[in-house]
Amino acid sequence: MVVLALNGVIPFELGIPSRVFGRAHDTDGNLLYDVQTCTADGRPVRSDADFSVSVDHGPELLTEADTVVIPASYELGPAYDEGRLPADLERALAFVRPGTRYVSICTGSYILAAAGLLDGLRATTHWRNTEHFQRTYPQVRVDPDVLFVDEGNILTSAGVAAGLDLCLHIVRRDHGSDVANRVARRCVVPPWRDGGQAQYIERPIPETTSESTAATREWALERLGEPLALNRLAAHANMSVRTFTRRFGEEVGTTPNRWLTTRRVDRARQLLETTDLSVDVIAREVGFGTGTSLRQHMGAVLGVPPSAYRRTFRGQAV
Repeated sequence: MVVLALNGVIPFELGIPSRVFGRAHDTDGNLLYDVQTCTADGRPVRSDADFSVSVDHGPELLTEADTVVIPASYELGPAYDEGRLPADLERALAFVRPGTRYVSICTGSYILAAAGLLDGLRATTHWRNTEHFQRTYPQVRVDPDVLFVDEGNILTSAGVAAGLDLCLHIVRRDHGSDVANRVARRCVVPPWRDGGQAQYIERPIPETTSESTAATREWALERLGEPLALNRLAAHANMSVRTFTRRFGEEVGTTPNRWLTTRRVDRARQLLETTDLSVDVIAREVGFGTGTSLRQHMGAVLGVPPSAYRRTFRGQAV
């Protein structure tokens, strides 16, 4: 894995890949990723803080990468202003082999878009930039609400700490939930954050109230196998359905039904990875009722059916 540091790089985002992937070990303690850093010309780059970043490698290192990570920068030049790659980055990215996985953190997505890698795909970036990003790159389907977008070999994250969410997601996708959870614990961050970046967008402050959906969300997580209709959730929160739905959206950044579906898929993934339960049994355990329903929801959320997911993470058929 190679991290491409740009001029104007933000130190926090630059450090995320080495911090997350550098803490991923197998059960024997072996590192699962080799993380190295390069620049477009091999020379030091300015950060947005009061120091520069010196690296040991130039763009030739990109020929060895199976994953290229591009952190955020405040100096994106024509990628931000004109919708095209700077010449030095165009030369650097020419070293990348076909089929290599690309990952952007925050405004690093501008570089992927300028390179044409996001054409026709969903992508995200920092919420403050989503409207500008969409205007600059109308061929990209910008999702302003999510923490990250996984389009297979192209992954983009929202702003700043959402890079942690995306990198943990990649560890989970590559090596399973147990490894990702261990990394999250070592980094002292949650392995999965509820909702999307919609909850962080600047909005008029809602009317002060003691009402919150947090307790109901915790209650629901303990009852995923039960029917959890919207009216039941609202009743538990002692709210009307309308108030509960509005408050839930303000706090979590998504709808109750979408949140429930994602939590149920997450639980199903865990059971597929760690148990020998059949698809039908897992479907009942997580509240989807039937194996057919579980297959449909996993296909919609993850793009793969339970059988393929289990083969990937357990090496056995369902």
